[in-house]
Amino acid sequence: METTVRNKKTLAEQTADRLTETIMNAEFKKGQQLPSEFQLAEKLDVGRGTIREAIKILISRHVVEIKRGTGTFVAEKPGQVEDPLGLAFIKDKKKLSMDLYEMRLMIEPQIASLAARRVTKEGMMKLEASLQAIEENIAKGMPWTDEDIAFHETIAEASGNQLASTLIPIIHSAVKVFAYLYGKPLTETTIATHREIMDAIRAKDPERAEIAMRNHLQRNKVYAEHLRETAGENA
Repeated sequence: METTVRNKKTLAEQTADRLTETIMNAEFKKGQQLPSEFQLAEKLDVGRGTIREAIKILISRHVVEIKRGTGTFVAEKPGQVEDPLGLAFIKDKKKLSMDLYEMRLMIEPQIASLAARRVTKEGMMKLEASLQAIEENIAKGMPWTDEDIAFHETIAEASGNQLASTLIPIIHSAVKVFAYLYGKPLTETTIATHREIMDAIRAKDPERAEIAMRNHLQRNKVYAEHLRETAGENA
């Protein structure tokens, strides 16, 4: 019986792990082009074939990406996939929008509270710009979903919690679903409740910011539920 435990990972997998560690240690930064296969092979003391296989593994993990005709680059958001929860494959979008809003109610009021405590001058300027973009698009009758998402993501950034900044973009799949289903009738509510949130954060009032975010989400949710019931009665 062997007393040593064999490493079950292939050489390519081990090399991919080493490259990931190098990226995590910021030797290669987000968006930076990686050295050539030859240079990486020399640096890591492996063959070029092993480097190619390692790169394929890192592509599958969304750590790096290939830009045709240019080379291999560290992903802007290493390790993060666009739809990690598989929400695009859920057929009942109305129920999905409700479920996601319930999740947002559990999380976002606390994030707004943290943002009110920790927002910087630069963060406040970015938040104001996000809200202005929403209001301008609404006034022009243009789509404003992306600006709405940016507003909430800016609040997550202002919270100073890096996990909030990672989770919120995933959860905000709800915003696109919700806007598609109910967006146009909610424009006035969107302007008013977003302003309440921003004013509370600017005043550095955590309790007020938490309440404002909760009110914003609850108003949208209640209105959507009303529309669902109305649609059911008219069916």
